[in-house]
Parts: sequence; structure tokens; C-alpha cells
Amino acid sequence: MSAVGEDIRVLFGRLCLPTTEAEGARVLLAFRQKTAPRVISFVNAHAVNLAVRDPRFGSLVTCLALFLVPTIFAGMVSPYAIRIIVKNKESSGHDAGYLYFISTIGSSLGTLLTAFYLVLLFEVNTILLVAIGISLVLGALGMLANYEKD
Repeated sequence: MSAVGEDIRVLFGRLCLPTTEAEGARVLLAFRQKTAPRVISFVNAHAVNLAVRDPRFGSLVTCLALFLVPTIFAGMVSPYAIRIIVKNKESSGHDAGYLYFISTIGSSLGTLLTAFYLVLLFEVNTILLVAIGISLVLGALGMLANYEKD
């Protein structure tokens, strides 16, 4: 068995769930106490690092927990957008290619602009809030344009 496989086996060996109602109630009571630490994230990287010897494993599990669901939803956008813009079978390849071309150009320019200029001029929180604002405005404009068509 590989080292990672052994680490995973050890991790799952150390995890346990309350098996009785009394154990479950004890866990819930511990979280209600004001002195008890609150665990906000789905997976606490430090706790995983205690169970697995490789410190990168906890970061990997935490990143998977944080980014898996948003990545799945982001991956649903392009196929849905293609379904919306394709009018007939003959132009479907051209329409899909054009959409992915625009998406790739936008992603590349956004990454380069952010990495080389924006982080030098603004805080990351400011960049994130402006990007969210732009996305909301563009989404609202798209909805408005679609509403006026109908």
C-alpha cells in the first residue's frame, strides 16, 4: 500500500461517529458551551494534519471541500449557455467555439490583469468585491435584455 493510502486508512481509522443517542447529545452539548471552540469550515486542515503525517494532505482535503461544489456549478454554466445560444444544428459548433473562445480570452486577461496589476494597486478583498459587483451587474443586464425580448 502506498504512503498516501496508508495515511487515508489511518485517518478513517481515527474518525468515529456517535453510535448512541447519548453520545450524540454529548457532542451537541459540547458545541453549545461558550468555551468550546467553534469549527466553521467543513474540514479543519489542522485536525486532518494531526491524523495524517503529510502536512499537504490537510490542505488538499480542505481545498477540495471548499472548491468542489463551486467548481461543479461553474462547470455547468458553459453547456447551459451553449444550449441557450445555439439556434440550429448547422451553427452549433461555431456557436460553441465562439463562446469558449470568448470565455478563454476573458479568463486569460482577467488572470493576467489581476496577477500583474490589480494586486499591486488594491487589496484582494476590494478586487473580489468589484469582480462580484461586475458579475451581478452583467447578470442583471442579461436578465433585463432577456425580459425585454419576451
